[in-house]
Amino acid sequence: MVYDTLHYFIAFHQSSFLQNRKSRMDNLLLRDVVEDDLSHFFEQQLDADANWMAAFTAKNPADRAAFDAHWRKILADDRIIMRTILWEGEVAGYISVHSWFGEPEVGYWLGKPFWGKGVASAALAAFLGQVEIRPLHARVAKDNLASQRVLEKCGFTLSGEDKGFSNARGVEVEELILILHT
Repeated sequence: MVYDTLHYFIAFHQSSFLQNRKSRMDNLLLRDVVEDDLSHFFEQQLDADANWMAAFTAKNPADRAAFDAHWRKILADDRIIMRTILWEGEVAGYISVHSWFGEPEVGYWLGKPFWGKGVASAALAAFLGQVEIRPLHARVAKDNLASQRVLEKCGFTLSGEDKGFSNARGVEVEELILILHT
């Protein structure tokens, strides 16, 4: 009797988890970045809380000319894989792979209204299904626990630590370096 109840409980919760994951994935679309996305990205990166969490941001997030120049450079570089994250039809952020620090590295930005909804985890999981580059690295501010958790849920493991100057915080910040092997 206890076994049957436990078996039912596990099966129910596994089914519920898979349905919730499928539901999240149904709300998600990754597509190429288009010019209209940039105004959304610019507005999202003006948020002070988001800048603090990301830590390693532009010197002046409000400088639209610098933002546009940066994105022109990114979009012109065919070595960078860049996708817009759409959640329920809205531009939620972006995700990319670049090699600015020598090794292929994933990075993402999510607008604050999309935090805490499983969007980052769903987007990263979907992106990793499209991008076959391995090993793949990621960097995250050591105190950005939410982003660390997203990376870990998608199979990244800790491979080292570093420090870098955070424009958003005005100080040197510890960061974790994670790696995905398969």
